[in-house]
Amino acid sequence: MSEPLPVVVCGAAGRMGRLLVALARDDERLRVAAAVEAPGHPAVGRDAGELTGGGALGVRVSDALAAVCAREHVVLDFTAPEATLGHVRVAAERGASLVVGTTGFDAGQQRELRTVAARTRTVWAPNMSVGVTVLNELVGAAARLLDPSFEAEVLEIHHHAKRDAPSGTALALARAVAAARGQDFDKSAVLAREGLVGARRPDEIGVVALRAGDAIGDHTVVFGGLGERIELTHRAQSRECLARGALRAALWVAARPPGLYSMRDVLGL
Repeated sequence: MSEPLPVVVCGAAGRMGRLLVALARDDERLRVAAAVEAPGHPAVGRDAGELTGGGALGVRVSDALAAVCAREHVVLDFTAPEATLGHVRVAAERGASLVVGTTGFDAGQQRELRTVAARTRTVWAPNMSVGVTVLNELVGAAARLLDPSFEAEVLEIHHHAKRDAPSGTALALARAVAAARGQDFDKSAVLAREGLVGARRPDEIGVVALRAGDAIGDHTVVFGGLGERIELTHRAQSRECLARGALRAALWVAARPPGLYSMRDVLGL
């Protein structure tokens, strides 16, 4: 059996970070080599394993990726846009692989991420779930098969603490519709509606974001026709689907040449 793949978990004390540490420690193909939190965070200096409620791993949480990052590592990042960009710069400089699940980047941040991340081996996706990746494929297929009289709308709901809206996943689903129909997404997208907006344009792709309670993330794409309607839905029952997808991506990307990859690439779609 080959040596376990060493991973570095950024945001190790967060909900996703703790879950990634817990799942990685239970996977014989992986080894938690390092963990990182923001400078001044109370978890800095603590054992990453103990943060998950499990036994000690012998891995102390660092306050700087640069202090622990090496070429053989795969860096897992589900933090915040500014922090992620800093981590991407460090990983690219060191030649480490990356799996980035952070959302909420503005246009300038996305451009920088694409440029810097492509210098090393990077999987970047707004949603690491295998199910959501397949949903994107199904949505594209439906948009191609259905004529434009089937009007497309995207609805998503997340927990009340989510900062960005619409979600990156909802936007990706809307873009899948636009791409399949040969539409310019920026001209077709309508992010929610308010007031006397008039009749819906035939080419609109509506995107609506709901925020309530502790919803992990539900996404539905509606194709509304005359006399019938198709709805394609993915419901995340826990964050584990995101974490497991990220770990699958880590195992896949470590052996790839430098470049920017998606979960479609990971699944061979």
